Amino acid sequence: MSKITVWSADGPKQAIQAKETEVGPLKADEVEVKVDFCGLCHSDYSMWTNEWGFTAYPFVGGHEAVGTVSAIGELVEHLKVGQKVGVGWVSRSNLNSPESLSGDHNLSAGNEMTIVGRYGGFADTVRCQSVWAIPLPDSLDIKSAGPLFCGGITVFNPMVQFDLKPTDKVAVIGIGGLGHLAIQFLNKWGCEVTAFTSSPDKSDEAKEFGAHHTVSSRDSEEWKSLRGKFDFVISTVAVDMDWKAMTATLAPKGRLHFVGVVPSELGLRVGDLMSQQRSISSSPVGAPQVIATMLEFCARHDIRPQIEVFPMSKINEAMTHLEDGKARYRIVLENS
Repeated sequence: MSKITVWSADGPKQAIQAKETEVGPLKADEVEVKVDFCGLCHSDYSMWTNEWGFTAYPFVGGHEAVGTVSAIGELVEHLKVGQKVGVGWVSRSNLNSPESLSGDHNLSAGNEMTIVGRYGGFADTVRCQSVWAIPLPDSLDIKSAGPLFCGGITVFNPMVQFDLKPTDKVAVIGIGGLGHLAIQFLNKWGCEVTAFTSSPDKSDEAKEFGAHHTVSSRDSEEWKSLRGKFDFVISTVAVDMDWKAMTATLAPKGRLHFVGVVPSELGLRVGDLMSQQRSISSSPVGAPQVIATMLEFCARHDIRPQIEVFPMSKINEAMTHLEDGKARYRIVLENS
């Protein structure tokens, strides 16, 4: 048995405190990662508060962990101690499932999630099945790499899944933790990018990230000039909007894709989609190879999230900062 330090909470919204705990022996197909930095995502907040109703306490969050491999199981051959890696939302898959064998590990039934019923990356070390420890390119900034393993892959994955083309006209709804990364990806992909935002003060910032145009997300009347324009619209928000009006901005065969979970039903009629062969879809995080491709793309084009760094010891203050909506745009916790 070995001991690790974790930052855990004993109940919903209870103080997160450092505790020493024992962990069992490392499994043969696992790696242990010494955590240098770990992103703080809104999903960590939702789990901490038991917003989704299935949090097990004591709760240790953190699913955007980056650091160095400190130990490897006896069956692990492709990683070595000292190698820089990251661990995201998924920590284990059934590698013999049809989904994994097809390269869609993230869709495999029964996947183990890094912060569900186990210790996450708010700790000095975190463990995962070796296939989910993704090597970091040497040129990638490790301090800001953590959020790529959740926020980044969430918006990059549909670009790969739906074969976006450099000639496509794409819209991003919401300029937050996900949206500001989506804009950067799409710009470097070669797309013409339009940003929908509810905050006028974010318009200039969206253009700095790579948006060619900005539009108010609150005024659907303004969208009339955009009818039939977009090949792809990606929604990163968790609020209700006029989705019927939004689908009208899609070009023939255009797609409205959700990576943010909106609270209400969409209220769309099939007939509004069918005449122009439009589609509605959604997706979760990506498979290991797609994550690796995203990291290489980020390294090549110097794409990184805009981050605010807190020491791990200030995790409660960081949670309050996130809860108050002040994060601009991703929070990263640094282990001392």
